[in-house]
Amino acid sequence: MPLPNDEKLIKLSEDIIAKFDQLFGMHPGFRPAHAKGVLLSGTFKPSEEAKKLSKAPHFASEATPVTVRFSDSTGVPVIPDSDPNSMPRGMAVRFHYGERKHTDIVAHSTDGFPTRTGAEFLEFLGAIATSGPDTPHPTPVEQFLGAHPAALAFVQAPKPFPVSFATEKYYGVTAAAFISESGAEQFFRYRILPDAGEQYLDDEGLKAKGPNYEFEEIVARVGGGAVKFRVMAQLAGPGDAVDDATIHWPEERRVAELGTRELTALVPNDAEEQRSVIFDPVPRVEGIEPSADPLLELRAAVYLISGRRRRAAEPAKV
Repeated sequence: MPLPNDEKLIKLSEDIIAKFDQLFGMHPGFRPAHAKGVLLSGTFKPSEEAKKLSKAPHFASEATPVTVRFSDSTGVPVIPDSDPNSMPRGMAVRFHYGERKHTDIVAHSTDGFPTRTGAEFLEFLGAIATSGPDTPHPTPVEQFLGAHPAALAFVQAPKPFPVSFATEKYYGVTAAAFISESGAEQFFRYRILPDAGEQYLDDEGLKAKGPNYEFEEIVARVGGGAVKFRVMAQLAGPGDAVDDATIHWPEERRVAELGTRELTALVPNDAEEQRSVIFDPVPRVEGIEPSADPLLELRAAVYLISGRRRRAAEPAKV
C-alpha cells in the first residue's frame, strides 16, 4: 500500500512513532507498539448473513485462508504477559482472497480508543512520556486525562488478564461500511468472540503464571486442535457516530454474525514473517468501505512507515 499524499499526516505519523520509541526504547525489527506477538494460520467461513450485507470476496467464497497475529501491548518485545502494561491484547486478521490480494481487521481487547484524532493521541503519548514517578501532581498525564473524558474512560476500563488469547473478546477500533450487491450501505464495527468463551484469571491465578504464559498456552492449544472464533459486526443505527472511535454505540444495536474462523497451525518462520507483514486498518476491498474516522488513514500510515523501518532493520536479540 502506498503512503498517503499528505505531508501533515506523514509528519504526524512519524512523530507518533518517535514518541513510541521514546516510551519503549528502540527495538530494531519490531513494531513500535504491540511488539510482542505470534502468527497463526487458518480458515474463515462466511455466514449467509455476511453475503447479504456485503459483496466482499471473502464473504462470497466458501472458505478463505487467514493469517492472525496475537500480541501484547507496548513496544517492548519481552514484556511479561502478566504486566498490566501488556494490556490490552491485540488481534490482527488478514483474509487472503487472491494472489497478493487481501483485506485486514485490526482489533484489540478494549472497546474503543482513547482519543478521536491522531493529534490528540500524540498529545496523550507525550503526557505519558513526561509523567515519571518523581513528577509533581497533577502530572501531565493526569492533566490530560482530566481534560479528555474519553481517554480517562479507556484507561479506567477493566482489562482483566485472559486465560488465553483464545478466551478473549476483541473489538475493531474504527467503523467501516458494508456495501451489498444492491448498493445498500451499512456501517458497522467488528467484534471477534472466542468459541471457548471469555475466561479470565483472578489475582492468585495470575501470580502463578510465567512471563510468556499466553504465548506458550496458544502454541499448546493450537497443537491440540483448532482455535475457533466467531467474527461479528455491531451494526450502526440511525444517528450513531461512525467517525469517532471514542463513542460507543448502544449495546442494543444488532450484532450480525459474519462467519467462523478456525486457526489450525503456527506460521512457519514466525519471526521473519512478523517483520514482513504490515497490517492495514483501511479495508481496501470491494464491498467494504472506510468511514470518515480520522484515525483510519493515520493508523494506516503509522503501520506502513513503521513496517518499512522494521523490514529494513537488523532485528535485536530478545
